[in-house]
Amino acid sequence: MSDGLFTLVLGGARSGKSRHAESLIEAQQAPWFYVVTAISGDSEMKARIAEHQARRGPEWVTIEAPLDLAAALESINKSRPVLIDCVTLWLSNLMMENRDIDAALEVLILSFDGREAHTVVVTNEVGHGIVPENALARKFRDAQGALNQRLAARADRVVMMAAGIPVTIKPVRTS
Repeated sequence: MSDGLFTLVLGGARSGKSRHAESLIEAQQAPWFYVVTAISGDSEMKARIAEHQARRGPEWVTIEAPLDLAAALESINKSRPVLIDCVTLWLSNLMMENRDIDAALEVLILSFDGREAHTVVVTNEVGHGIVPENALARKFRDAQGALNQRLAARADRVVMMAAGIPVTIKPVRTS
């Protein structure tokens, strides 16, 4: 990223990732853009989506992008703060559609170039558990780990969330 700050926020389920990411964006001048990747396929997911929507005020502009994150990001003025929540669901959506994950990730990473405002990306850390027993779950875990590594390498700052507490694991370099 050449101008704007790129922060990756990762952690386990219900660790406070989204709330922390929202607070980072809300520290910028509104309007704020919220790029969401969730698909409301069942009642539990609909409830999670409703919870997220209820927290957001009118300063937030929501863009739904379950598959094409890069196009969504590129549609937003480069001087506006953006929150992408989350790339874990995006990866799952790509896998379910049999999309080329590597190609989609390359395009997404390139879409961060030239951003002038803060961009925050939320992702799940899935590598702390046991090895999944089925091949699809192992493929997903491995792909998520690779995705997180690529995004963390590109990010200016990486924050790990644990029990609602942000722990910076890659600080912004000032020199």
